[in-house]
Amino acid sequence: MLSVSIEDYIKAIYALEVEHQKATTKRIAERLGVRMASVTGMVKHLAAEGYVRHTPYRGVETREKGKHVALKMIRRHRIIELFLSQTLGLSWDEVDADAEVLEHAVSDRLIERIYEYLGCPEFDPHGAPIPGPDGSIAPQRGRPLDQLDEGERGKVVEVADDDPEFLRYLTALKIKIGSEIHLRNKAPFAGPITLRVGAKTVAVGPEACARIRVAVEEKTTKRTHQK
Repeated sequence: MLSVSIEDYIKAIYALEVEHQKATTKRIAERLGVRMASVTGMVKHLAAEGYVRHTPYRGVETREKGKHVALKMIRRHRIIELFLSQTLGLSWDEVDADAEVLEHAVSDRLIERIYEYLGCPEFDPHGAPIPGPDGSIAPQRGRPLDQLDEGERGKVVEVADDDPEFLRYLTALKIKIGSEIHLRNKAPFAGPITLRVGAKTVAVGPEACARIRVAVEEKTTKRTHQK
């Protein structure tokens, strides 16, 4: 059985890879809130055990053994988040911290019972895909909101869940999973993006919009029939 520390390190390295960031010692330390010297020692241990591959000056990469651990922990985390949200009524900005603790404590058997109880869900409260029991995971849906063009519409399908303040900000704007979004205007020079959310118009910064994924409506073309 792996220690909590090892599981957290592997999950953090995998998360950086998914975000297309090089998993450097500095970034891992920042992600976990630990000293860089501690990261150096742990990376050597993980590499020796076959969980990661460390190439000097190129960062750390998870190997298949490490990916299996990371996806298992992500599955546990997201199932627990959904349980806390749907069953206990915790808001989406509250569930991450508790899930971070519980994901290490519950048994595999209990996780699968919770999963079945919830109806074998595909997504967590923030719209992120839940990995399957076999370690498979669906690709992210939609596109980042800041990449939409003016006039495009769609539904919010996923939001970044790593900052409770950000989630509370979205709640105040009435933006949630399933919200209808209409991008009205993109100000130049990284200015605010004007959105229509339901019946309300709001201005949101591009950094925040980059953390919101939207499934864009397909444009339909009208055909004219000549007689």
